Amino acid sequence: MSEKTSHQTQLRLLSPWRRRCQWATTLLLLLTPWVQIAGNSLLRVDIPELSIYFFGQTLRIEELYLVLIFSLAMTLGFLLTTMLLGRVWCGWFCPQTTLTDLAEWFATRLGLHGKKGQGEKGFGKKLALHSFYLALAFLVSSNLLWYFIKPFDFFAKLAALEFHYATWICLLTVAMIIYLDLALIRRLMCSEFCPYGRFQTVLADKSTLALHLPSAELARCIKCNSCVRVCPMQIDIRDGYQVECINCGRCLDACRRVMNKRNQPGLISYTFGTEGKGAKALLNLRTLLLSMVTLALVAILFFAAHQRPEASLKISVSHMASSRALKDGKRATFFNAWVNNRSNSPATYDIKARQAESGTALSLKGRTSQLKMQAGKNLRVDFVLVTAVPKTRLDVEFILLDQNGKEMAVSQAFIEE
Repeated sequence: MSEKTSHQTQLRLLSPWRRRCQWATTLLLLLTPWVQIAGNSLLRVDIPELSIYFFGQTLRIEELYLVLIFSLAMTLGFLLTTMLLGRVWCGWFCPQTTLTDLAEWFATRLGLHGKKGQGEKGFGKKLALHSFYLALAFLVSSNLLWYFIKPFDFFAKLAALEFHYATWICLLTVAMIIYLDLALIRRLMCSEFCPYGRFQTVLADKSTLALHLPSAELARCIKCNSCVRVCPMQIDIRDGYQVECINCGRCLDACRRVMNKRNQPGLISYTFGTEGKGAKALLNLRTLLLSMVTLALVAILFFAAHQRPEASLKISVSHMASSRALKDGKRATFFNAWVNNRSNSPATYDIKARQAESGTALSLKGRTSQLKMQAGKNLRVDFVLVTAVPKTRLDVEFILLDQNGKEMAVSQAFIEE
């Protein structure tokens, strides 16, 4: 085997890896709402029940602090990723890039090679192309709603045309936006409209990963312009760092192909910063501090989510009728209770009441026993507390017991004469 042939067999391209990352991200976004734990989606926001289903955990509105911790951790993680990897997200994972690549691939398969398939003959091909745009737009819009409506319920209601008007507005509006994006905007979204590219320039520093063509390598450039022709953003990497670059690596592959035929390595490479420090460039104070804070928040989130009680009990005096005197001289006080089963399995609960100081049991009337609840569900219970007329304030503890008599939650209230 000749030296040239041996070198060419070692050609390594990034495009297969980029496509795998795009497919993996796409499948993750599409399938996440379909995956279920204890009958609930892996990740879904249930607006009617004011709940968030998150990897087997059910977060109610009263647990907003967990959502805030999660949001803060995600924000700092986003900042850290951007600081380290620059716009690799844009070129390798972003749904906008994936959709645009699909649109351009299908246009090429149809033989529509002009920009956006415009200015070319063939009504049937253009009709097929725009039908493809509409199909993608509907899929993306539906996928978004699957994070709010169970997918099986979504298709059942869609077939029966039973969506709430707000759901129809959301579905059609998002689909129309995606269709116009594919038909008219595409790469302009990345270069002109997307705020992430501008935001990334603020975070980029000497340690940020970027495609780089060192000035020392320019002498080997044969000016074939292959890197320019394959660039989806229509920029020239030989002009140095540019905010429009999405770090997709197409120019790197093109350069490697050309230089491989000349038995030479490519000129372009991914580097952390432009000073040739390699991974050592990541060892700076800003990166280390942000990494530590992000990891700390993630640890706090998982600890708080797994240590929270398996059930909760919220009590309030009924606003409809707070209390009433009975014929036997006792007083009936009306309460509303909200019971939340936070566990991943069905449970049965009882509600009991006792005096806070003495622990003496108090009498409850109404539906307060054998409360059967599915995992992650919330239940409102109305009942009456019967007591002697208190001379002063009476502090009461309401206890939520599971079917084994174990105290799951305690809520306090008081009644006065």
